[in-house]
Amino acid sequence: MTTVIDCLPAAAKPAPDLKAVKTKQHAAWSSGDYALIGVTLQIVGEQLAEALDLRAGQTVLDIAAGNGNVTLAAARRWCDVTSTDYVESLLARGRKRADADGFRIDFRVADAEQLPFEDGSFDAVVSTFGAMFSPDQDSTASEMLRVCRSGGKIGLANWTPGGFIGQMFKVIGKYLPPPAGVKSPALWGTSEWMEKAFRTGATNIAAEPRMFNFRYRSPQHFLDTFRTYYGPMLKAFAALDAAGQKGLARDLLGLIGDLNKSGDGTMVVPGEYLEVVVTKR
Repeated sequence: MTTVIDCLPAAAKPAPDLKAVKTKQHAAWSSGDYALIGVTLQIVGEQLAEALDLRAGQTVLDIAAGNGNVTLAAARRWCDVTSTDYVESLLARGRKRADADGFRIDFRVADAEQLPFEDGSFDAVVSTFGAMFSPDQDSTASEMLRVCRSGGKIGLANWTPGGFIGQMFKVIGKYLPPPAGVKSPALWGTSEWMEKAFRTGATNIAAEPRMFNFRYRSPQHFLDTFRTYYGPMLKAFAALDAAGQKGLARDLLGLIGDLNKSGDGTMVVPGEYLEVVVTKR
């Protein structure tokens, strides 16, 4: 549906209130228990660490680290790791994982858009499915480049627009449209935006599509798990009335049904993401 705002010239459209968006996002990621979702994605962190060819003794910064998948992958390669997120409860879960495995890691609360580190502080800067959700995407990309040393690497894993998670957010958006003027997080899953965001500060950008298989007991098990523990989906269902909740659940299960390749009643859905390695100029 066309709105009055849509008809305004670009200069006349109100700028999005990124501070308000960030506040809502913080509340979403602080709700539920993302660690129960994040831990299933550990293989992505391991694969990204290999793509970066991390070496023992290198300094690594994990941005929007959640419960620490790449953090732990880097620590397993004897890197000196700083793990950051703006949600303290997620860092606490990462800290427990590190303690259980006997790793000494520096955990800090930090905003991806305003990192509290000096220029060129790290040999590698990484993020899996985290930095892509920052409201001010340009600032986040700029900060990643700033704190990475010349010749260092930036490693990212970002959901693609056409992959399962990208489509899942499109389904949610039919019921709860995103804030006007805010860029889609799925831009980070495109080579075009990676070029735009990082090319001026890079000597090389390598981007490869990868697949992560979402494996759950059943499609309903996935839906129950995500609407209970995955903050953005939990908040989406909470904002809808009973009819809206029923419709959203139906459409999400329909999406899973279209993509499920298990053939045995369980859920095995390929989720495409873009693995990116940027070499800092």
